[in-house]
Order: sequence, then structure tokens, then C-alpha cells
Amino acid sequence: MTGAGVRATARIRARDDGRGGTSLPVLEGDGPLAVRRTRGSGAEARVMLVGAMSGPLGGDHFTVEAGVAEGARLRVGSAAATIALPGQTKDEARYDVRLGVENGGELHWLPEQLISARGSDLYVTTYADLGATARLVLREEQVLGRAGEEPGRLVSRLRLRIAGRTVLDQELACGPGAPGGWDGPAVLAGHRAVGQLLVVRSEFAAEPVTARVLGEGAAVVPLAGPAALVTAVAPDALRLRGLLDQAQASFA
Repeated sequence: MTGAGVRATARIRARDDGRGGTSLPVLEGDGPLAVRRTRGSGAEARVMLVGAMSGPLGGDHFTVEAGVAEGARLRVGSAAATIALPGQTKDEARYDVRLGVENGGELHWLPEQLISARGSDLYVTTYADLGATARLVLREEQVLGRAGEEPGRLVSRLRLRIAGRTVLDQELACGPGAPGGWDGPAVLAGHRAVGQLLVVRSEFAAEPVTARVLGEGAAVVPLAGPAALVTAVAPDALRLRGLLDQAQASFA
């Protein structure tokens, strides 16, 4: 810990164990980021991210790295929601997620919501780098403010590369200091929960997903690659999760 905030990194590496399962040769975290293996299912290993402290606070910089080798299957969740809070400094907090999946690997990245509390200032980046035949299910959910409060400033960037080609690079800024119109009808339309579901499967290259509406406030669009993106807005976290669960079930 320094005057500029806390620096913490968690690392996860998954590989085929040669016996029909997935091993975790790297499973480590420091400071407020802890990682725990939980009971898996079949060939899939499961890991839980556990926050040992509140945060991120202003000036903190958290990083989570997960890599999935060929033939491995990994599912990552979190024990609770992450709450971005104001710190003792006015510095921006950062939360970086770096995901890599090799050909034939599969990753389900399904953390709980990120809540932007009043007075916080957080920049979140999620970068996923996949092989041509890798599979990915990635869910992101952001809640703007706790019950009855205004949100902090939240900037969220999501970037996806498949076989070295960028197929998605989007950024959303909300809260104080964000460009005008973020809460207007063209963006959140007054809603306080926003989320994305990113699904990558090699079979989408031959049979692209059809663009469609998935209930009130959600839509799915195909990407320029074997991938599909669902975006959703809702009045609260519960209804947002319902929309994204419905979307995920539609790809089953």
C-alpha cells in the first residue's frame, strides 16, 4: 500500500490435466484480491474471486489475469458484488481484467455486479484475447449507485480479439463528468443498471447469430467474427440479471 492507493493482482492459469479434467497450476492473489478453487463439474474447474477488503477506493489499481490453455475449461465467479467507493485521495481507481483463451479452451467469466457508489471514480477495462476456436461466455453488470443515491463516475471499456483480430472495442462512461447524454434516451434512458453478455463460439462463423430483441431493454447483435453481444438496461440489478440469464439461456 502506498500514498497513491493499493496495488493488487490475482492470477489464474488453467490447463488440461490429461485425465479429462482441468488443473490450476497458477492460482494466486494478493492484498484485497483472493482466489479460491471450488467444486468443479466434469472437465470444468471453478474458481471464486473473494474480495478481502472494501474497494476499489480512489487511487487503487486492481488487476485480474486469467489464462486458459488448449483443452481446458474454466468457470470464474465472485463471492459478492464489487463496490467502487471514494477514497482519501481524488485519484481515479482502476480495475483491469485480462483474459486469454487458447484454441480449444473454454472460459465462463461470470462475476457479480459492480456497484458505482456516490463519489467514486473508477475506470474498468476488460480485454479478452482468444484463439480462433476458443469459447467464451463473459458477463458484465454495472449498477449506478446504491439504493437511493446518485452514482459515482464509471468508465467501462470492453475489448475482444479473436485470432489476432479486434472484433469489439466499446466504452461507456456514466456519472458525474461523463459526456452529456449518458442518461438520455439514446443510452441508458433513465435506467440505473446496465450489462453485457459476450458469447464466442467457433460455430457462429458458419451460422451467425441473428440480431433480435430479447425482452424489454435487451438486444443481441452478431459481431464481425464468431461472436455475439447482448446489451441490456434495467431499473435495478435484479431485473438486469434476469435479462442476461434469459439471453444466456437462449444460446444453450
